[in-house]
Amino acid sequence: MLQFAYPQFFYLYWLVPVIIIFLVWSFRVKRKLLGRIGDEELVKKLTFSLSHRKQLWKYILYILAFITLVFALADPQIGTKLEEVKRSGVDIFVALDVSKSMLAEDVAPNRLEKAKHEISTFVDQLQGDRIGLICFSGISFVQCPLTLDYSAAKLFLNDIDTDIIPQPGTAISSAINLARESFVTKELKHKVLILITDGEDHEGDPVEIAKEARRDGVIIYTIGIGSQQGAPIPEFDRYGNRTGFKKDRDGQVVTTKLDVLTLEKIAFETDGKYFISSTGESELDKIYQEISKMEEKELSSRQYTQFEDRFQIFLLITLIYLIIETLFTERRKMRTLIQTDRSA
Repeated sequence: MLQFAYPQFFYLYWLVPVIIIFLVWSFRVKRKLLGRIGDEELVKKLTFSLSHRKQLWKYILYILAFITLVFALADPQIGTKLEEVKRSGVDIFVALDVSKSMLAEDVAPNRLEKAKHEISTFVDQLQGDRIGLICFSGISFVQCPLTLDYSAAKLFLNDIDTDIIPQPGTAISSAINLARESFVTKELKHKVLILITDGEDHEGDPVEIAKEARRDGVIIYTIGIGSQQGAPIPEFDRYGNRTGFKKDRDGQVVTTKLDVLTLEKIAFETDGKYFISSTGESELDKIYQEISKMEEKELSSRQYTQFEDRFQIFLLITLIYLIIETLFTERRKMRTLIQTDRSA
C-alpha cells in the first residue's frame, strides 16, 4: 500500500510548465545574443561544436530532477512491514459534555475548548491504555470507540463541537449508561469513565445510574468545569459572530452554574474522585496517577502496518539526474566533428 506523508507538495508540479517555458525562453535569448556577434557564417563556425540535441537532453534532465525531487518531498511511504503490538492497561472512556452551556466563557477561551485541550494532553500521557470518547448533551453517542490508536482518538476529539448533537440538554445519565454498554469486556474491573461537564443534569438520575455502573465494575472520575457563580451562554450566528447571550422566555439572560454536588455524588458512588477544572490543568494528571495504580490487563493485540519512508530513493534519483546533467557536455563528439568537417 502506498501513501504520501506530505501530498501538498504535489502542488509544486504546477511549476513544471513554468520551468519548460523558462528553458525555452533562455534558449532563444541565447541564440539572439549569439546573432548579435556579427556575421552569420562566423557564428555558425564558432558554435559548430555545440549540439542542440545534447542541450535538449540537459533541459530534460533538469525537469526530471525537479519531478523526482517533488516526489521525494511528498515522502512516499509503503506499508510492507507488519508488526504485532501487545499492550497492557485499562479501558478508559472520556464522556464530554457538548451542550450549549459549555460555550460559557467563565473558563478561557470557553468551557468546551478548555476541556478538549485537557483531554488532548491526557491522551498524550497514555501508555498502553485504550481510550474512547463519548459526546453527550440531550442524548449521547460514541464519538470514538475504545482504541489504542491515540492519533485517531485526537482526530475525533478535534471534530467535537456543540453542534455535533442537535438535541439540547445535558443527559449525564445517558452518557454513563452508554459507557457501561460500550466497554467491550464483561469483567468487573479495568474500566474507567472520566466525566467532564458543568454538572447541570436535565434528565434522569445520574447518581442512581452511577450506582449501576459501579456494579459493572466502572469507576467514574468527574471533572467539573465552570464557575459556581454562573456565567451567561453566548449565542452566535452561522458565521461565528456573537449575537448576544441566551435568554429565557421572559427575556432574562440565562446563566449556567457548575453543579458540584451531583458530580461529587457520582464519583463517591463509584469509588472515584471529583475534581474541579483549574487553569493549571492538573486534574487529568491526577486522574492518570490514580489509573496507573489500577490492576492492568493485556489488551487486544493488533496488527499494525508500519509505513516506511521511501523518499530516500527519489532523492538519490534526483541526485543522479543532476550528476548526469553536470557531466553531460553540450559539445559534439570529436569523431562526429571530424566526419562533418570532411563532408563539408
